[in-house]
Amino acid sequence: MLFVCVHNAGRSQMAAAFLTHLAGDRIEVRSAGSAPADAVNPAVVEAMREVGVDISAQTPKVLTTEAVQASDVVITMGCGDACPVFPGKRYLDWQLDDPAGQGVEAVRPIRDAIETRVRTLISDVAPG
Repeated sequence: MLFVCVHNAGRSQMAAAFLTHLAGDRIEVRSAGSAPADAVNPAVVEAMREVGVDISAQTPKVLTTEAVQASDVVITMGCGDACPVFPGKRYLDWQLDDPAGQGVEAVRPIRDAIETRVRTLISDVAPG
């Protein structure tokens, strides 16, 4: 499973962290950005820490064709045309506010929406 956003500093990092936290090793998780930032958004790190998920050691990664090819499901979050499309892959587009430049108060509802979507995703792809 691959989560993609522009900077790989917020939404895709939260989604990947929630999926890893909730599904363990049942699902292989990747995240990347079409134009990765230098670091994960500090407000995102803090919002995730509040729910017991530490992403402080994560770093934004560049989106590669290989990452897309290695994933069965690709979930995009605002990367638009920069996301490569391959036949046979399942694509989902999650419309979520961008936490860039936002404080932790603004990040919390985005975090909670991502957690809800990740929980639904797990029940769809890896029930039990």
